[in-house]
Amino acid sequence: MKNWIKGTNAVVLSLAVIGIFIVLTIFLHSLKGVQWDLSKNKNYTLSEQTTTTLKQLNKDVHVIAFTDQQGTVDPQITDMLAEYHKRNSKLTYEEVDPTKKPTVAQQYNIKEYGAIIFESGGKTKTVSSADLFTQGDSQNSYNFNGEEKFTQAIVNLISGETHAVYFVTGHGEQTIASASALTSSLESQGYGVKDLNLLKETQIPADAETLFVLSPTNEISDKEAKLIEDYLKGKGKLIFSLDIAKDMETWKNWDTILKSVGIKNQFSLAVESKSSLSNDPFTIIPDYGTHDITSKLQEQQRLAVLPGALALTADTDNKDVQSTVLLKTSDQSYGITNLSLFTSGKSLTQDDIKQTAADVKGPLNLAFAIQDKDSKPKAIVIGNGIFMQNDWLGQQGNRDFTLNSLGWLQEQKNQLTIRPRVETQAQQIIITPGQARTIQYLTLIIIPLLILLLGGGIWWRRRKG
Repeated sequence: MKNWIKGTNAVVLSLAVIGIFIVLTIFLHSLKGVQWDLSKNKNYTLSEQTTTTLKQLNKDVHVIAFTDQQGTVDPQITDMLAEYHKRNSKLTYEEVDPTKKPTVAQQYNIKEYGAIIFESGGKTKTVSSADLFTQGDSQNSYNFNGEEKFTQAIVNLISGETHAVYFVTGHGEQTIASASALTSSLESQGYGVKDLNLLKETQIPADAETLFVLSPTNEISDKEAKLIEDYLKGKGKLIFSLDIAKDMETWKNWDTILKSVGIKNQFSLAVESKSSLSNDPFTIIPDYGTHDITSKLQEQQRLAVLPGALALTADTDNKDVQSTVLLKTSDQSYGITNLSLFTSGKSLTQDDIKQTAADVKGPLNLAFAIQDKDSKPKAIVIGNGIFMQNDWLGQQGNRDFTLNSLGWLQEQKNQLTIRPRVETQAQQIIITPGQARTIQYLTLIIIPLLILLLGGGIWWRRRKG
């Protein structure tokens, strides 16, 4: 009788514990949005900017996460989108494999695996997979920038604002068609991008907030140059890039436009003697100057990569502007002034690129940020435009440098800065076949057998007692 009562008590106690766990599970499940972030740096807590944006979201936003080449979406992306959905059910998401549903990929003009589309009210914003994961401060870490990019896309969708920027064309510059990756990145940030042929239009549109002049290969006419100069005398802003072009030393009007914003072309191609991973003296990985445009890139150790950069210098005679160096080479560099070596079509020899007395000694300035006399952003001038081309824009920090430059010119309208999540890369452990067999025997045979023997021993002892 005594043993029966003990057994009954044990059963009742076990059922009570199970019942408590069930009730507690149901209770916790009912507390939607309640969670605890136990990570060291609170990596999984959404920022105040994100939570505020999601609270204010009163429109339906649908997110399409296109899979990578393996047909999967990174769990960090889906986990974050699930967290956004928990905060506001108006945001929904789905995963789409572009190889299985090519019509969907074509509908959204997807040109890369892993792209993420935010759609609302017929408008879309694209987040590139290259922007989501960047190198961390240490070798075995990386940054996940999903929260900043996702929240920025939502802000751009619901704000309804579109800032007009124009690509000047007609002189061999990059256009919307040739710079499709840059165009897509600009549009994802809320900019409306159009080509502008000044000879055809005869004026700069009133809504033009910024002009892009991306690496002209021919001189601009007097009338077109006058339009741009007059535009810059007002509230107009400019992003100007230069690449080597035949007879560019004879250009008058382009040089006049540059001088109007306080910059001179030194007509010298940068050669970097300091060793780098590129092993190409013409592919420059410049040092950053101190500026809002470069500070975040410097913190995240995201480098700009400039293939074939031209040296620039500030025009000290122009007292109406003030300039700040954004990119510069090392003091071991120099600038080759004989540009005909690179436009003649002849093969270069080692002797051709040796430093001569006529060359410019480093360090060389490769990019400037210019403010007017009222300290308002006016222009960005870069001695390289190749880094913004489709094949180069995704390299390291090239895209962010470009977008940061435009964001600074626009005085950071609707631009968010959210700390990325720092993650540790998974470490791969290689074991020998003998070690694998040992682990197998331990987990499948020895440990279960020990548990059975221990349980049997306890049972036998209780029975005997």
